[in-house]
Amino acid sequence: MRIALDAMGGDNAPDAIIAGAIEALEHMDEDDEIVLVGPKESVMEHLSCPQRYRDRVHIVHAPDVISMDAAPVESLRKKPKSSISVLAKLAKQGEADAIISAGNTGACVVAFQMRMRNLPGVNRPGIAVVLPTFGGAITVCDVGANIACKPLNLYQYCVMAAIHTECVVGTKNPRVAIMSIGQEAAKGNEIVKKTRELIEADPSVNFVGNVEGRDIFNGVCDVVVCEGFVGNVILKLTEGLVEGLFKSIKHELMQETLRLAVKFKPIITRIYKKYDYTEYGGAPLLGVNGSAFICHGSSKEKTIRNAVLSAKKHHTFKINDKIIDALSRTPVGTSNGQPR
Repeated sequence: MRIALDAMGGDNAPDAIIAGAIEALEHMDEDDEIVLVGPKESVMEHLSCPQRYRDRVHIVHAPDVISMDAAPVESLRKKPKSSISVLAKLAKQGEADAIISAGNTGACVVAFQMRMRNLPGVNRPGIAVVLPTFGGAITVCDVGANIACKPLNLYQYCVMAAIHTECVVGTKNPRVAIMSIGQEAAKGNEIVKKTRELIEADPSVNFVGNVEGRDIFNGVCDVVVCEGFVGNVILKLTEGLVEGLFKSIKHELMQETLRLAVKFKPIITRIYKKYDYTEYGGAPLLGVNGSAFICHGSSKEKTIRNAVLSAKKHHTFKINDKIIDALSRTPVGTSNGQPR
């Protein structure tokens, strides 16, 4: 398969993007190829590729770059030859089996959805992030693609995220929950209450009810659905909490004897690796007609490598086919985006 990457996307581009993509080739099949999208001269300048991989790495010229803080729609209109735009075009034309970017998230969502379109039956795509927790990996959807959700959107997120979790994460019959302000069915706003009705009407979903924010780390569910605004807050809060916690632990250890600090170092390293979200790579934009992954803007080499491998899994397991099949059999119908 051919996996295309936005070589200019993210805070550490192009070095981390290119290095991570090349490293991923070591774990892929011999006929898999990498396509790096960006200004050709710049990409070639930073490309360091072992001889054995050179015929499997290609460059597609995209002279423009959309900055991380640019307005998505306006920047895509003004820069049709940006790396994000060209990336989406490759997917649309079938010249890439999967695409990955650590660039402007808003621009990625707009470009991917506009070019690739939605899968049959999908109302709005959602970004699904896998977070490592004390109770195991949990998938949160949506974390930023759709900040004004309808109940139908959240219901479809639970179906799509459950399929992704079972295939890519490896969790059998994942438990699905709705993020709310209380576990009781009566708690939450109207969107949460109506979403619960839709999910309960589908016996194929392993629904465990509402969960609160603290439940994410307690292992009570494997998939949690929420509006993109809420999901993005959860994601950023979790990242900050983990980073701050480990900094505090490191600071306290350094206040003790050097011998004690050295003794605890391998333990802390193991714990950090266990709860390092970069182990799961990028987040798929579930619901678009193709395999599209969006990575954190601060992504480094390891994140990109794992994103490439996750994209390969997504394509290999034919997750989109499973989503289309699941939604075609759903008891939940639609009329103008609302349950019927």
